[in-house]
Amino acid sequence: MIPRYSRPAMTAIWSPENRFRIWFEIEAHATDALAELGVVPKEAAKAVWERGQGKVDPARIDEIEREVKHDVIAFLTNLAEHVGEEARFVHQGMTSSDVLDTCLSVQLVEATDILLEDMDALLAALKRRAYEYKDVVCMGRSHGIHAEPVTFGLKLATFYAEFKRNRDRLAAARDEIATCAISGAVGTFANIDPRVEAHVARKLGLAVEPISTQVIPRDRHAMYFATLGVIASSIEHLAIEVRHLQRTEVREAEEYFSPGQKGSSAMPHKRNPVLTENLTGLARIVRGMVIPAMENVALWHERDISHSSVERMIAPDATVTLDFALARLTGVIDKLVVYPDAIEKNLNQLGGLVFSQRVLLALTQAGASREDSYRLVQRNAMQVWERGANFLELLKADKDVTAKLSEAKLEELFDMGYHTKHVDTIFARVFGE
Repeated sequence: MIPRYSRPAMTAIWSPENRFRIWFEIEAHATDALAELGVVPKEAAKAVWERGQGKVDPARIDEIEREVKHDVIAFLTNLAEHVGEEARFVHQGMTSSDVLDTCLSVQLVEATDILLEDMDALLAALKRRAYEYKDVVCMGRSHGIHAEPVTFGLKLATFYAEFKRNRDRLAAARDEIATCAISGAVGTFANIDPRVEAHVARKLGLAVEPISTQVIPRDRHAMYFATLGVIASSIEHLAIEVRHLQRTEVREAEEYFSPGQKGSSAMPHKRNPVLTENLTGLARIVRGMVIPAMENVALWHERDISHSSVERMIAPDATVTLDFALARLTGVIDKLVVYPDAIEKNLNQLGGLVFSQRVLLALTQAGASREDSYRLVQRNAMQVWERGANFLELLKADKDVTAKLSEAKLEELFDMGYHTKHVDTIFARVFGE
């Protein structure tokens, strides 16, 4: 997590101040519940809030930790310095992981809420631009080679649908990760009532973990980070589409190039797709954090600490990086420059070859076998590739073709509207309108 690829709101979630605030709330809410159950004095629970809230000091906690070598103990020691004698009633029947895991759940929920807002902004940009170019016919490509016409709006609608699925996945991942465990050393509630866990969960907006050991099961976290990895892959998918369309030989669209911007220290003419290249790199970073999350699932018995160092790195880094990437991608789409003239030029580049399938189907419907139809169409198509001829004119001059299809029928087949007649239907499916 570096400032260059960070945004303040997300970064703040992972600050020591926010972490210790959550730790305090977990301990204070647990003490409240214990007081209601008669386990600790109500005056003690009140004192924790009055003397401890907002008082813990990250620098002092670090100082204590250097001696005790335990972050939760250091926190509790600093809290006791402010609360006084009543601090002995804090952390009754709890273990450190009750605090650490529940705090991580809160932080991931807070982070996910920001990511969901990011997704909504991206979806809005994709929808707006999709409708803007709904009827702009462009070349569809398979294997990087001209295939059949689509529309530029359909391209963007495709990505809208992909990110809508990602948003749904992220919402599900939020539910998956939003659990609380206040169950003691091995999850048996031996020294703390399950009602304490329920109270803390309710106060923090979490669900209770149905069964925990010393920790919340890490399959939840694995699913969460896997979801972030899928979203990162979709970011790269869209980024690569923009990068390919911006190539000089294609130039159907490009990133906005602002006044005064420079593309190369050596070549003043350069306008490079630097934002989407950057997004491709950031996607790799986020995906790289999925495997460590998967490996955290297999902890020893009721718990070991091998997951801890991993999560202290990947939780902030993955969410901060993805937040930045989603915001950057939204800006790219919002300001994407589209060139209809270049789109039309590329559409007509191969002399009508894009209608080869329609001619093939028409020949079969006119009585030719599929094998003969394919052979007739391909032998004319290859001449277009090899010597730049016009596909329609070649077909008209082929007596084997005109024996089945009249010239008028052939001309009818070369209709761009044929390929876009269901665009409205597709848009209705995607956008529900």
